[in-house]
Amino acid sequence: MKILVCISHVPDTTSKINFTNGDTEFDTNGVQFVINPNDEFGLTRAIWFQEQQGAHVTVINVGGPETEPTLRKALAIGADEAIRINTTPTDGFLVATALAEVVKNGGYDLIIAGKESLDYNGGMVPGMLAGLLGYSFINACIELTVDGTKAQAAREIDGGKERLTASLPLVIGGQKGLVEEKDLRIPNMRGIMTARTKSLTVLEATASGNSVSVKFEKPAAKSAVKLVAADQLDELINLLHNEAKVI
Repeated sequence: MKILVCISHVPDTTSKINFTNGDTEFDTNGVQFVINPNDEFGLTRAIWFQEQQGAHVTVINVGGPETEPTLRKALAIGADEAIRINTTPTDGFLVATALAEVVKNGGYDLIIAGKESLDYNGGMVPGMLAGLLGYSFINACIELTVDGTKAQAAREIDGGKERLTASLPLVIGGQKGLVEEKDLRIPNMRGIMTARTKSLTVLEATASGNSVSVKFEKPAAKSAVKLVAADQLDELINLLHNEAKVI
């Protein structure tokens, strides 16, 4: 079984976020980048298939050279090889189109992507990728097993989970639950050294993105806190009604 795991290169949530050039560009200075958490759950599940069923695991990213350390970390975790599509991911359709070309030429049985990335939370790429390929698609996937050409999966729904059966080839949008957090892999020294010798192929994108105009805006600063004495109930009610407008 050949598995392709889509990896997004996203800012760590502890990083301080700023914008430049009139708030139209993300300022990467001082920002630590990591594997998108939803993708990391998918990668860990792919490594399980590698260890239990002899699957071949390839990781892929759409982005510039700055994303290669993230791909190298995925290789250190256990992926067999990596692919970087050398283009700026300006929109979800460009990313899905670029990935679809690799899938068509690579003969992959299972494509694992995170249901959404931590930076933009668009949640578009896995579904569009499945649509472009004509493959079955399971989003919000929290369980996955494969027996031959059949996959058994479960996805999160309101109030519980839904169990599904699908045939390979298959695209899933994975999330927490696909594996447990305690099962996530931390690269060890042997893995880090081995990753240096594994293949990282750079491909040029065959499609161009739309002309997208972006402007970022930080959340408004929180207003000052007003303290009300415990015996001033009327004042509290007045503030909640006239200022906060919650009653």
